[in-house]
Amino acid sequence: MKKKIHPKYVECKVTCACGSSFETRATLPKLDVEICSECHPFYTGKQKYIDTEGRIEKFKKKYGYKEQ
Repeated sequence: MKKKIHPKYVECKVTCACGSSFETRATLPKLDVEICSECHPFYTGKQKYIDTEGRIEKFKKKYGYKEQ
């Protein structure tokens, strides 16, 4: 390996939007994520809409979808 070209590999605290957090190692000291294994529908078995940038509301408005 060449010296002085690789980033530092440090302890990293990962924080999810749901509030859970865990520690791992990465090149950044802190990461903020939108979804993790504790709140992801695939792992929890619960359906959850992950709406980023209002895409669901935009679709409903565009196609006139009304909840019943």
